[in-house]
Amino acid sequence: MTIRYSISAAFYAVLMKTLVVCVVLSSCFVSRAEMRVEKLASDIWRVRISRSGDVREGHLNRYGVLEKLAPLAAGDDLTELPVRVVTSLTANGWTLDLPVTRNARIYGLGDVDRTGLNRRGKVYDLRVENIKTYIPIPMLMTSDGWGILVNTTFVSRFDVGASDPDAMTVTAEKGGLDFYVFTGKDAAELIDAYTRVTGRPSMLPIWGYGFTFVAHQWIDQFALVDETNAFRDRQIPCDVMGLEPGWMEKFYDPTTHKRWDPTRFHFPFWRPAGSLNFPAAMERVGMKLSLWLCCKYDLFRYEEECVAGKDTLRQRKALLNGHTENDTWVDEHIEGGDAAKVTAKPDESRMVTAFAGDPHPYQFEEGTRPWFEHLQQFVDQGAQAFKLDGAWQVSEENGVPGRTWSNGMSDGEAHNLYPIVYDKQMATGYERYTGKRAMVYSAGGYAGVQQFVATWAGDTGGGEKPCASLLNLGMSGHSNQSCDMDIFRPQSLHFGMLQTWSQQNNWAYWKQPWYQRKAALDAFRAYLKLRYRLIPYLYTAAAEANRTGWPVMRALPFVYPDVPAYDACKTTYMLGDSLLVCAFTETAEIPAGTWYDWRTDRIVAGPAKEKLAITPDWGGGLYVKAGAIVPTWPEVECLDRGWNDELVYEVYLGADGAGELYEDDGLTLAYRTGGASVARTPLTLSDGPAATFAIGRRAGGSFGGARTVTVRFHGVNAEPRAVTAKGVPAAGEWDAANRTYTFKPVKVGADGADFVLTK
Repeated sequence: MTIRYSISAAFYAVLMKTLVVCVVLSSCFVSRAEMRVEKLASDIWRVRISRSGDVREGHLNRYGVLEKLAPLAAGDDLTELPVRVVTSLTANGWTLDLPVTRNARIYGLGDVDRTGLNRRGKVYDLRVENIKTYIPIPMLMTSDGWGILVNTTFVSRFDVGASDPDAMTVTAEKGGLDFYVFTGKDAAELIDAYTRVTGRPSMLPIWGYGFTFVAHQWIDQFALVDETNAFRDRQIPCDVMGLEPGWMEKFYDPTTHKRWDPTRFHFPFWRPAGSLNFPAAMERVGMKLSLWLCCKYDLFRYEEECVAGKDTLRQRKALLNGHTENDTWVDEHIEGGDAAKVTAKPDESRMVTAFAGDPHPYQFEEGTRPWFEHLQQFVDQGAQAFKLDGAWQVSEENGVPGRTWSNGMSDGEAHNLYPIVYDKQMATGYERYTGKRAMVYSAGGYAGVQQFVATWAGDTGGGEKPCASLLNLGMSGHSNQSCDMDIFRPQSLHFGMLQTWSQQNNWAYWKQPWYQRKAALDAFRAYLKLRYRLIPYLYTAAAEANRTGWPVMRALPFVYPDVPAYDACKTTYMLGDSLLVCAFTETAEIPAGTWYDWRTDRIVAGPAKEKLAITPDWGGGLYVKAGAIVPTWPEVECLDRGWNDELVYEVYLGADGAGELYEDDGLTLAYRTGGASVARTPLTLSDGPAATFAIGRRAGGSFGGARTVTVRFHGVNAEPRAVTAKGVPAAGEWDAANRTYTFKPVKVGADGADFVLTK
């Protein structure tokens, strides 16, 4: 339902029975204005106020970053907004005032500040900047049961109770006023509503959740293949090998004319793509190639062509056949326009001076080709992942006063928009060209980043602040985050391996794991094997993120909203539903309930604090809550599909529990359609004198039929009196020292099976 109000005069307030919005206008600047209020869902509203009387879409909507949600039917009630909103329009900008209760806890804003989780009491400027604010997100949610997304790409300032403890004030010096309000009883419901507006987190290819190693920047093709084999020979799991900017003939080449450095990387001219080149050799042993990128390209012309229903992206088939005609295509994120074809020369581009008045003018490339088109040749040659450096997408060099972009936008409006459009074009370009999921990881982003790319915490290494960064992004709807790890520190290994996705950046150093002392190498290998064992658990959590918006790395306030003290826990988080991780801390903060130490099965009763024993081979805390069902895989060296013929279920007694196992092909986009393309298996645990772990009936695709299943019960204090599997007596082994009972492997089909342990 949409309601429009025409507003005029020096001061006018709208106070309705069904809506509470106060609009203050200045007669000096505004002669006529319009306010449009739309109810998009039972828990989502959109409010737009135009000083000219012409309410337009913002560029995040125009370019398909935000989801297009139709207003509810006219018969639906426009119920009262959950918060009184007071707005003031000025000549060019606006102010938005929202009351917050004195004890309200406030979360969000993405990676705008790394000092804490509760945003109350500080002022934040939302501008994409290198090191400082890689991924600001103009979204906040409160423990009062509502949240807000400010739909602008101009720099905005959020005063979150700093000036007035009873108020939150958002200001911008330029732009129209456009914001969404959403409601929910807790952070889970609020993030669900928010990501229905900004898009659900994407699922990476299964191998994206393994381990990514970024090689030395001056490596050549021979050393690269040798290092691939070094991982395999030393039984160190790894799925992605990344190249830094030295792979290019011109170091840090940001243009669409980049080429391989011919002195270090050779492709046979008679067959540049195929089984004869080095990426194919890597792929044959399960290693994917990732290429570092930077971009100085006017991305907005292509977006405008998509809005108009025009596109110069020639399809793969046309390229391979030597065709040059253009195909009409409409971005599925955007409503199409006139669908008319455009004429463009494939090589047409030019360097334009950003601001002629600058004594050191920056140049950006402007052309008719879509950015991703020039990368197709590298995909054909074997590249399967791309790393988007912070250069130019997050630096001030991408923000030059006086520039006007090809879409007519000033640099002030385009600066925050540029990284998210870059992320979008990379992800969607790869998906359309290959039909597969994109593994694109970026240093920069803005609202909606979660639906396009994975991110890492920039050039900041591991530590308490990057940990807070990832948790804040999770509380802002973004799930696929990571951070570089320092393999010389067990604390950094612990954090780096227990994230949504995992990487190590060697860059210009000698951090290859086999160049470490034996103890450090053993610790590195053990952590990686732990991560790969947990892949089905992490993959299931990633599928839940895609379905609900809930992060894989969950700040304690997300899981335990009734414990205000957890706002101070920047280094403790839940990894999925069942695992508690303590990183970069000497003290474990353990919530209420019964918990198991992952390595020793020692039981801890929470809430409690206990000192962690940091050793050369173990860098933090890892606990499992009672009632947990943790699906794991046997050891593998790489990942090529989203299911396995063998499963090991770790089942923790002490409480009833429930969960699921998610499976799919691991590579294609079919996960978005569901149905037969994915499989979900319900899992339940009923504890008691006869503890029963039930693998329910699998719904969806079969993915290989029956599995070989091993079930291990934890917390078994005495040898069981009886055990059954699939309704018949079963064999197994009771480990008195570790208090576990392990069933011998059995075959379990799509109908499921029960495993019963009588105490």
